[in-house]
Formats: sequence, C-alpha cells, structure tokens
Amino acid sequence: MKEGNEFRELMIQIFRTRMAFRRAMQRTLKDNNAGITFEMLQVLSSLWHEQGITQQALAERTAKDKACLTNLMNNLEKKGYVYRKEDTNDRRNKLVYLTPEGEALKVQIRPILNLVYANAEEILSTERTAKILSELKTVQNVLEGF
Repeated sequence: MKEGNEFRELMIQIFRTRMAFRRAMQRTLKDNNAGITFEMLQVLSSLWHEQGITQQALAERTAKDKACLTNLMNNLEKKGYVYRKEDTNDRRNKLVYLTPEGEALKVQIRPILNLVYANAEEILSTERTAKILSELKTVQNVLEGF
C-alpha cells in the first residue's frame, strides 16, 4: 500500500461517519415530528450553549458559509425559534438569540437526541467510545499542527 493511503482512508471514513451521523439525526428528527432539519439543529444547539453571539460566530461553530447560515436563520426566525438584534458595539453585526419557543424546543428535542447517543454508546461501549474519541482528538491535534 502506498504511503499515506491509510491516513487518506481514515479521513474518508471520518467524512462517511459524519454523514451517517447526520442521516441518523435527520431520521430521528423526522420520525419524531420535530419540524426542523439537522442543519437547523446545529444552529439551535450552538445557541442552547451560548446566546447573543454574532452570525459570523455561528457560521464558524456550525461550519456553514454565510449564505447558508443566513438562509437557516431566516427559516428559524419564520418558525419563531430565534431572533436577531443589532449589535450596539458594531452595527454591522447582528446578535442571535433564542425565543422562548426556541428554548422550549430544547426541552422537547433533547431526550429524543439523547436516545440516539445512548443507543450508539450501548452498542459501542463506553470504553470503546472513549478510545475512539481520544484517537480522534489526536488526529485533530496533528492536523491543526500543519
């Protein structure tokens, strides 16, 4: 096998795993009539951890480009889950906040999503999951060193 092929295969497998995770979450959201997409969930999840952040920060945290995030924000606003407010320190920026409905959605969705995590961890085992996590953090550190 050519040098570097194993690492290339690892990167492809990480991508495939991410896509499988996205499909599993999307199915779970649909099966439970959550009314949001996986991409919307990514934005909401970031806001459940920290509100009043800029759209730029949200774009970075969710790995979305500006146009994609603007579209997601418009859809989330239409659903009544978020609102944007002008940043008093820099009027070019909009700060993003959850509405009470957006906060309530967390309470509704979190148990559903936790089932996905619990089922996967039961199959993989806590020990194996911890080992994979540790290895992936090592790969991340190596890549960030370039």
